[in-house]
Amino acid sequence: MSDKHALIQPDKGQPATAIHLVDKAGLSDFIKGLSAPQRAALAAQKFEGDGYTYAILPDGDHWLVVSGVANVNSLSSWCMAKLAEVLPPGTYRRAGGEPGPALHGWVTGQYKFDRYRSDPGEDGPRVLLTKDVGAIDAALAEAAATALVRDLVNTPAEDMGPAQLEHEAQLIAKAQGAEFKVTHGDALERGFPMVHGVGRAAARSHAPRMIELHWGDPAHPRIALVGKGVCFDSGGLDIKPGAGMLLMKKDMGGAAHALALAKLVMQARLKVRLHLLIPAVENAISGNAFRPGDVLRSRKGLTVEIGNTDAEGRLVLGDALTRAGEENPELVIDFATLTGAARVAVGPDLPALFTRRDETADEMLKCGAASDDKCWRLPLFDGYREYLKSDVADISNNSSNGFAGASVAALFLDRFLPEGVDWAHFDTFAWRPAAKPGRPKGGDALGLRAAWGLLKGRYGAA
Repeated sequence: MSDKHALIQPDKGQPATAIHLVDKAGLSDFIKGLSAPQRAALAAQKFEGDGYTYAILPDGDHWLVVSGVANVNSLSSWCMAKLAEVLPPGTYRRAGGEPGPALHGWVTGQYKFDRYRSDPGEDGPRVLLTKDVGAIDAALAEAAATALVRDLVNTPAEDMGPAQLEHEAQLIAKAQGAEFKVTHGDALERGFPMVHGVGRAAARSHAPRMIELHWGDPAHPRIALVGKGVCFDSGGLDIKPGAGMLLMKKDMGGAAHALALAKLVMQARLKVRLHLLIPAVENAISGNAFRPGDVLRSRKGLTVEIGNTDAEGRLVLGDALTRAGEENPELVIDFATLTGAARVAVGPDLPALFTRRDETADEMLKCGAASDDKCWRLPLFDGYREYLKSDVADISNNSSNGFAGASVAALFLDRFLPEGVDWAHFDTFAWRPAAKPGRPKGGDALGLRAAWGLLKGRYGAA
């Protein structure tokens, strides 16, 4: 991707191509202000003001851009993103106003994952100017967090196993002056037995581990961010079909979200004591793989009957959430690519949100809508707890039926957190199956900006 810091720059009156944003209501007035050649050019390109459409018009010795938006008085993050993808490299400014939230899509629209391409085909950056200098750093930080999620998720499992995920977390911890700890080997088996149980079948190079990061003033409110780090999910002995494994490099998408959100928290110096936890494993198949019918002991002490080895994400999260609860946090947020049921319920574009408190759900939904990162609340319904009953253990990792799969998975996680802790759980897809302006096909951050908005609103900057 182009240097993100070069994509938005302060407007100091330097030469730039003008971008005129118009909606259907204002199109006729805009046309009245054009010259005859410009009106002819607009008509020739059949521009009618629809969203994401644009036209190039002559402007003396240069040219200008006119682009359609839904409402010029309420811009979205994505309304200029298509322009960032298709316009020639150069410098641009919005005519008659500021880009506002469109700064985000301008940067994310120029994202490319070209790590494995011999010819990346880079054609130079499109730079957007703004007089709102104070908005630049915030927009770049959020765009960089999105790019981090995309990069981590897009990287194949051979190059993004537990060890590589640890390396990425360590780099961020070092850059932010955070405390960093990794538990593996015998200590992992003793301290995080479900993480060990899920990951023990992987090759030594992809051995399981628990990654932890601590940052901030211990006197500040404690928050925990937890991310499912299943770097590849074969399904275990309950093996997935081939088609079901094609995207399983993205099963560490929850870890990518949690890591990117932790970086935003530390960069902004929020007034919190941060605890990041990433259980990093590969759910592989070998002679020592955990089996259907096994009973695993958890860090919390609960015994868990394995009804399905492909329901492994909730196991590693259970140990991580238990560890998070030991620090008495006032808020826990976890991200996980947890269930296909959530995708059936809300599709790929909306992360399913579960919370214990209505006010937390309302706040998260509001922040998501404000940042064009909408999420959808699903029920954490006590009546479905009985679906996790086991005849031989304290709880089963698999529902006794096919109903309400996303809710049942969330109820499993709920058992591993202390009562009364404010908790938000994102069952996110972390993947975009089809490109949209500013959002290319592939790994993507879904729920990240919603959670970031909530944290900024609650804890502010130090």
